[in-house]
Amino acid sequence: MASNPRNGRPYRRLCAQQRALGLPCWICGHDIDPSLDPRDPWSWTLDHATPLSRGGSLLDPANARSAHRRCNSARGNRTDHRGQPVRASRRW
Repeated sequence: MASNPRNGRPYRRLCAQQRALGLPCWICGHDIDPSLDPRDPWSWTLDHATPLSRGGSLLDPANARSAHRRCNSARGNRTDHRGQPVRASRRW
């Protein structure tokens, strides 16, 4: 059985490095409170600029971003982080 790569030492090291930078959420621009419980919607989480499901690298520091858990979840696997509505394929 394959292990989860997000439980490995390289991933935890990348998270620690990104978190130590103290950057604001790259999606909404607001500060992230480091004292919050990890399950809190406004807590820190590692986001990937290019989602893993779209070919992004899990361990690439250039692909790593700081984000609120809520912002990261709402963004999903879209590459556009502004949350603009998706255009329909034709005019209705």
